[in-house]
Amino acid sequence: MDKDIIVLAIETSCDETSVAIVKDGREVLANVISSQIDIHKKFGGVVPEVASRKHIENINAIIQEALDKARITFDDIDVVATTYGPGLVGALLVGLSSAKAIAFGKNIPLVGVNHIEGHIYANFIEDKSLEPPFMSLIVSGGHTHLVYVEDYGQYEILGRTRDDAAGEAFDKVARSLELGYPGGPIIDNLAKKGNKEAIDFPRSYLEEGSFDFSFSGLKSAVLNYLNNSKQKSLDIVVEDVAASFQEAVVEVLVEKSIKAAKLKNSKIIALAGGVASNSRLRDLMKKRCDEENIELKYPSKILCTDNGAMIGSVGYYNYIKGIRSDLDLNAVPNLKL
Repeated sequence: MDKDIIVLAIETSCDETSVAIVKDGREVLANVISSQIDIHKKFGGVVPEVASRKHIENINAIIQEALDKARITFDDIDVVATTYGPGLVGALLVGLSSAKAIAFGKNIPLVGVNHIEGHIYANFIEDKSLEPPFMSLIVSGGHTHLVYVEDYGQYEILGRTRDDAAGEAFDKVARSLELGYPGGPIIDNLAKKGNKEAIDFPRSYLEEGSFDFSFSGLKSAVLNYLNNSKQKSLDIVVEDVAASFQEAVVEVLVEKSIKAAKLKNSKIIALAGGVASNSRLRDLMKKRCDEENIELKYPSKILCTDNGAMIGSVGYYNYIKGIRSDLDLNAVPNLKL
């Protein structure tokens, strides 16, 4: 490309309203995120209809704030990128409608982006020198994938969750412990004070050679432990439960990632998604990567959350490959990678 490409990117797949301005796929000029966590805490999780309404209330102001922070106007935008799935359909439609309006009004290209793909690309923003191929572990509230990134936009899915995603399991266990929402950060902090070997929760590796994940059995084991302890009037050390549960999740994530990397002869593992900010996952993965002479990459915590910058990065690489979306692009809540 002879000139810099400026992408305005919108992410509204769940409960973050985020708009970013990204230059040439890797330089973030602005990344504004408006979180709804405090609103949904009282419900113990995200309420889709509430999330959609808040996106509608926030989106225009967030778009303008991003433009102001980047010190540009709509006239400087070359491409509009937006998440069109997977996610909550009502939430997705807010961002998608806003992106279409900008693309139509300014007569510039629209590029639809897969949210899961966005999480992978957060690593390109964090590490400007990172290039495919590499192994990526995507772990969030809705997704757990092991993906071999062959090239930009080219993926081999080695494994995915068969039931609960890792982040979903964290939230459900936190709810059963009456810890609040979101559960991941709370359990991560509590686990640091607990004994990870106190309770022998199961590790589900599934059948030999499988890179898929399953966390529903572990979640049930934690619930059974809590119920049995209450019935027998035994003391429940919440910190030990948190640490033991977290270790059971993390061990499986790490070992499957290492095996997948070795299978593909990949010397890099890149973490992605909200659970990628979990301190124990980072520590154990780093330890195992060092043992296997594999380089570990992960984004800063703000880029692990849902954010517009990662969508802008995908939007740029899709755009330079000639990918465009029509103005009749629709939300796809169950979009696959």
